[in-house]
Amino acid sequence: MSATKNPWRIIDQQEMYDNPWINVTAYDVINPSGGKGIYGKVHFKNIAIGIVALDQEMNTYLIGQFRFVIDMYSWELPEGGCPEGTDPLESARRELLEEAGLEAAQWKELLRMHLSNSVSDELAMVYLATGLVQKTPQPEETEQLQVKKLPLQEAFDMIREGLITDAISVAALQKIELLLLKGIPLV
Repeated sequence: MSATKNPWRIIDQQEMYDNPWINVTAYDVINPSGGKGIYGKVHFKNIAIGIVALDQEMNTYLIGQFRFVIDMYSWELPEGGCPEGTDPLESARRELLEEAGLEAAQWKELLRMHLSNSVSDELAMVYLATGLVQKTPQPEETEQLQVKKLPLQEAFDMIREGLITDAISVAALQKIELLLLKGIPLV
């Protein structure tokens, strides 16, 4: 069997839920072994966007906010959503200004990842933003944010101490740390 050919066969599908951000579909399937099964998929209507904003002194910016779904306060990179059909880099620029009040002269895609590919199709794109200029944050009405500027090393330490648990933030900051350890230039 080819590793690139889909071994799942869809018998039936039914939309179970839909809102402006997600769509949930239930599938009756024939699984790769030939047995009947079910599968559920959460389709995200936005690309998840994250930004590692890095200044010349190797400081970065974290956003603190209470996350409804996990019922806890979270420290994470500036993040947001890129609606379908929208340029991800433009969405990253918008989110960085909204949440951290920053504009960046240089942008570089840092990584792409699927956040929970066993149940969702959510794609995340993370950018490195440098050449920063401070402006005024412009949070959305649903956001009550705290901005923290800190040395990059402190952000790495926060991950090791379990103080940053957001998947996009952990992956992006650990990639930055790995690049620095390997001596690979960030820009």
